[in-house]
Amino acid sequence: MSNTPHVPEELAVGRSDPAYMAHAYLTKVPVPAIIPFIEAYSKPGDVIVDPFAGSGMTGVASAMVGRSAKLFDISVLGRHIGSNYVNLVNPAQLEKYSREVVEASKEVLGNLYKETCANCDSPAELAKAVWSFVVECRECKAPVNYYHALEAADWVKPNMVCPHCESTVSSRDRRVGEEQVLDYVNCSCTVVQIEQPPQTPPKVNIESLGFPEVEITPERQMYKASALGKSGMTSIASYYSDRNLAVLTTLHRRISEIEDSRIRSKLLFAFTASLTRASKRYQWSKARPLNAANANYYVASVFYEWNVYDLFLRKISAIIKSDEWILATRNIYVGPEEAETPKVTYDVSSAEEIPLPDDSVDYIFTDPPFGSNLFYADMALFQEAWLDAFSDVQREAVVDRRGSKGDRTADRYERMLSQALSECRRILKPGGKVSMVFGNSSGEVWALVQRAIISAGLQIIPSALVVLNKGQRSVKGLASGFEHVATLDLVITMEAAPEAAETPELRHVDADLVGARIRDIAAENPATPSHLYLELLRTGIREGWRLNEIDLSVVTSALITDGWMVEPKSGRLYRQT
Repeated sequence: MSNTPHVPEELAVGRSDPAYMAHAYLTKVPVPAIIPFIEAYSKPGDVIVDPFAGSGMTGVASAMVGRSAKLFDISVLGRHIGSNYVNLVNPAQLEKYSREVVEASKEVLGNLYKETCANCDSPAELAKAVWSFVVECRECKAPVNYYHALEAADWVKPNMVCPHCESTVSSRDRRVGEEQVLDYVNCSCTVVQIEQPPQTPPKVNIESLGFPEVEITPERQMYKASALGKSGMTSIASYYSDRNLAVLTTLHRRISEIEDSRIRSKLLFAFTASLTRASKRYQWSKARPLNAANANYYVASVFYEWNVYDLFLRKISAIIKSDEWILATRNIYVGPEEAETPKVTYDVSSAEEIPLPDDSVDYIFTDPPFGSNLFYADMALFQEAWLDAFSDVQREAVVDRRGSKGDRTADRYERMLSQALSECRRILKPGGKVSMVFGNSSGEVWALVQRAIISAGLQIIPSALVVLNKGQRSVKGLASGFEHVATLDLVITMEAAPEAAETPELRHVDADLVGARIRDIAAENPATPSHLYLELLRTGIREGWRLNEIDLSVVTSALITDGWMVEPKSGRLYRQT
């Protein structure tokens, strides 16, 4: 390891490497974004720790470059995912067992996706169906198929009307049912999917199959945010069609009967990776499938029902590619004889009490929850319902959203983060470093992080503030051009503060100085508003500012006032000449 570790000031990585694509998880940091830090701040054979391990990407990165890793998180789903990423199994065996469990499911249910091709009248296979909510007309109270009303309006939502009384119809109207409106089938008569009228799916006795009956209870943040009391979708089962729920239930049962524990666990990994797309949360659009909502409980007015067997087998292929990618890189670092045995452990444990001795860890890389942006335990319910084990919501390091009566406050979050960082300091060997990924658009949250670092007895290394660019723009900002949510993260690297060091005095900065710095940064490098925001934060951290008043909105307001605009495709700033 060099005496002067170096990571570029900005690290741009994609989100399409084989490990990233194998299984979804909220706010994953891609492996290629973690490896440069591990290589800079540790050496082969060192012990790497991540106390907010999430999907276990730190473990994957560590294994790939010849380090061992100890991962901790309160997330049961995180442990399932992180452990299976490094559960490297024989691909031929995995492929064999995956097809066997699919066939076993079909023996129980028959092929629920069998259809007749409208082109040639031959047997075909349903690839996906399109379903529409039926809403109640506010005026005449008649049921209205949302998709057909949208089609009649030539796909222009403001022009949608009730076919019975011509009153306005919208997605906000009361939902009273669901109807299948289109099928897409695969048939040997053509190489492309055939769009055809819907065929009634076979009847299935769902109640006899014993699917997981897990309720989404009112105290959960996502219950409130997604207005589940209004929609009535208050159980995990309600987010699947009867057909897909039946297939998932029988697949899950057959997987649980596999004797080889590593193969069984890897098959379950593919199963949980399929669940989001298999649900009703995959939104339809006229142009193309949009994607599944994995950060909330949203079900669009028109949604897809995908063939679960196809999803599962495609995930098996993706997981084999991930394993091969990890193995290929490990061969470079540790040699073929060690390549199949990553030294990675994952335990369900709070970052506030890391079960490791003092001075025992060489380097820490972590990615804690970002305040009130996401609620991991709520979203994990969709997978944990099938794992039959659940994350402890009360131990989650998040802030309940404004207006909530919950007790997960910003003060509590600050205490938890401070205690977690204190634990990091305790377990680090002398001279060890901690790198923490963080992103937020609120100066108050950044000030909270600033205080937590100081309280933990750590100090930021001013030269080691790295912008992490995962290539993601804010959906909310696309219409206006200006992002309203920070889309870049800052990786802060810290070391233990000297024992006798005085608590640093942070200084207030007035709006004029902040505005001047924004203009200087914009003139020097007119990148994106999020880039400018992180440059301002880097300046503030290095110069000891209090960060509480430095919101992303301050940056965007100053830019708009000065005549800057955003190029819609790239998101970069420009001025008209």
